[in-house]
Amino acid sequence: MKKGTKILLTILILIVVAVMYTFSTYNSLVRMAENVDNKWSQVENQLQRRADLIPNLVNTVKGYAKHEKEIFETLAQARSKLLNANTVEDKAKANDELSSAISRLLMIVENYPNLKADRTFVQLMDELAGTENRIAVARKDYNNAVKSYNMKVKVFPNVLIARMFGFEERQYFQASSQAQSVPSVDFSK
Repeated sequence: MKKGTKILLTILILIVVAVMYTFSTYNSLVRMAENVDNKWSQVENQLQRRADLIPNLVNTVKGYAKHEKEIFETLAQARSKLLNANTVEDKAKANDELSSAISRLLMIVENYPNLKADRTFVQLMDELAGTENRIAVARKDYNNAVKSYNMKVKVFPNVLIARMFGFEERQYFQASSQAQSVPSVDFSK
């Protein structure tokens, strides 16, 4: 084989390998991006579930605590912000506000022993606790998917392919510093 043919064949093989690597990396990035989107939709599903529980919880508490109007308004506003938030960052902020409002509601409940014994209230609190656990799991799954995706997008030479096709780093769903401390609520009194 002639030297020119060998060089041409080597260049052709390198081009084929580069194209195959690009296709493979692109497809991998698409799968990972879809996984992140799927995990995010699970977070949104659980946030929606919690938002749907709030009106029932508020109505149950209202029957016992009619003069606690401010907390009900705060809850309604926080719920509305969560339902209308679009970005991960906005959802995280709205989620923190709603969590804070729920915590304040639960502190008010301490003043109403009959409410704590109400079957509907207890059932709603159980559902809310279950939903909070689901949110935590969905957030963890989402953040793990984002971590894998972001690592794939940032490493060389994938970063070149990711930029070429418009794959960008995704945001984590992070709790605020206020969400780090859990309020103390004791329903056993």
